Amino acid sequence: MRVALFITCLVDQFYAEAGVAAVRLLRALGVEVDFPEGQTCCGQPAFNAGHWEEARALAKRTLRVFQEAEYVVLPSGSCASMLRNHYPELLPGSREALAFSERVYELSQFLVRVLGVERLGAGLKGVRVAYHHGCHALRELGVREEPLTLLTNAGAEILPWEAAEECCGFGGLFSVKLPEVSLAMADRKLSTLPEAQVLTSTDAGCLLHLSGRMAKRGANLRVAPLATLLWEAYAG
Repeated sequence: MRVALFITCLVDQFYAEAGVAAVRLLRALGVEVDFPEGQTCCGQPAFNAGHWEEARALAKRTLRVFQEAEYVVLPSGSCASMLRNHYPELLPGSREALAFSERVYELSQFLVRVLGVERLGAGLKGVRVAYHHGCHALRELGVREEPLTLLTNAGAEILPWEAAEECCGFGGLFSVKLPEVSLAMADRKLSTLPEAQVLTSTDAGCLLHLSGRMAKRGANLRVAPLATLLWEAYAG
């Protein structure tokens, strides 16, 4: 099986270890991984800002760069949702965009739904995990149980968290346009955070937002992308 990795802007700039972990994990599971070097932003910021022509240009470029990919896998729920759900919307009537969207998967979604892998190893035995359900992964991709299954089967303890499915307040441009509301949402979420050893999510943007707010509040908690923990589950 051959997979093309879409690394995403925030993973590239802030959580490069998640991209490395995704490649290592997929290769360890027998998947051949390509990294198309011509990839750029998926177009989500422009799309959310209403600049659809700019987003459409990026979508067309992405389709060209990934046209040979059997599957496109991302360590990101939000960008995966952009490619899977919104490219057909940006390019109505495009059979290429529709076919492409059906080959796009968030990493944990790909592991469970395509590879049929639910158990990676026991490298997280006894680790107390707070899992944040990013809005795009949960509400647009329908990714809820896949990350929890993989983490639990690796020995992690997923702690009950009343705000696990609440928006963190990042929202991309939302956090720039309405920073006071964005920070209030993050504070609300963090005020309910259980006594975990690590906070994780599929989305780098959410983790960046929450970790920045925790640093401001003086909290000391490891923050790690889901891809990083899944590799630790396998390799540990």
